[in-house]
Amino acid sequence: MAKSNSFNKREIEKNKQQKRKEKQQRREERRNAPVDSFEDMIAYVDENGVITSTPPTQTNKQEIEIEDIAISTPKKEDVEDPILNGRVEYFNQDKGYGFIKHTGSTEKYFFHVSSTLVPIEEGNMVTFELERGQKGMNAVRITLANKDDQK
Repeated sequence: MAKSNSFNKREIEKNKQQKRKEKQQRREERRNAPVDSFEDMIAYVDENGVITSTPPTQTNKQEIEIEDIAISTPKKEDVEDPILNGRVEYFNQDKGYGFIKHTGSTEKYFFHVSSTLVPIEEGNMVTFELERGQKGMNAVRITLANKDDQK
């Protein structure tokens, strides 16, 4: 004969009741627990960024003049774009575009044939500069690298 399922149901119901009672008991304990004073709950941050329970000392306080505070973005300095080296990974002469793989990293950059200053082919070592395009960084002002660098 098959075993009755009602025993399992009773056990499950008993466990649920026990969990409810335990949860209610924990809730009551939290309610009846002594409340910490507001001063005990305050935390301070010292000059090194460490959270402490002691308030900071006023002797280490550094005075700052209002005139020394700059509320603006710093001007962009005129820094020349670095010239990067790479190898033409892919170039489609018919469509007029290709990709250059930077030799210093694994990055690949899109370029259009109008950005090349000399005719190039797939596998050529080139020097180029980067410029932000609509979909990311693009290689521009592409020239052939020295003949010594060519493989």
